[in-house]
Amino acid sequence: MKNLKRLSLAAFMMMAGATAMTAQEEVETTICADVVNQYIWRGTKCGEASFQPTLGIGYKGLSLTAWGSTEISNFGGSKEFDLTLAYSTGGLNIGVTDYWFDGGDTKYFKYGAHSTAHIFEANIGYDFGPLAIQWFTNFAGSDYKGNGDRAYSSYVELSAPFKLGGLDWNAAVGAVPFEDAGLYGACDKFAITNVTLKATKDVKITDSFSLPVFAQVTGNPHDQKAYFVCGFTLIP
Repeated sequence: MKNLKRLSLAAFMMMAGATAMTAQEEVETTICADVVNQYIWRGTKCGEASFQPTLGIGYKGLSLTAWGSTEISNFGGSKEFDLTLAYSTGGLNIGVTDYWFDGGDTKYFKYGAHSTAHIFEANIGYDFGPLAIQWFTNFAGSDYKGNGDRAYSSYVELSAPFKLGGLDWNAAVGAVPFEDAGLYGACDKFAITNVTLKATKDVKITDSFSLPVFAQVTGNPHDQKAYFVCGFTLIP
């Protein structure tokens, strides 16, 4: 009986160990950082040359990601810190993002309805392969119209990846579907705010290290602005 108990205990420990190893193997982590000549987001300029780190962890489609942006030329300038909780299965993805913008005297742990520097956004999208669609809507935080009503500022984007001339390309068109709170340039009705073409290439530095380099051209028909962005990604 003692031998049977020992065998049962050993089998249980082996199964538990195997389960833990399998779970650990399925956990995915991300750590990287972009360096860009200017910070352009959904067709809107949000900063000058910036350092933008990413730290993330994922398990079976569920992920938690931290992302930030700090101006390189002006460390007292615009800063941003975002947290995103997301889930994806097949081509479907959903998520919630907490955006925080540091204006110098803003407090991170201040969540007053009309005094917070946070914006909370929900998104849903589907990747069909040759074409993907994403919808984003702010549902809480600092997102109000001039009359004090919540704006529910939203943004929808279509994107299509393709390969051409040895580069990885992505074409995207984004629009604000209705009046927003000024986040996308104070749109008072439907407006196309982002037309972007981006190219990426891994530049081989050594046999074991490559540097992803990218460049993009972005136009904002609503604001009558155009931007050229270039940068690279640091991946350990």
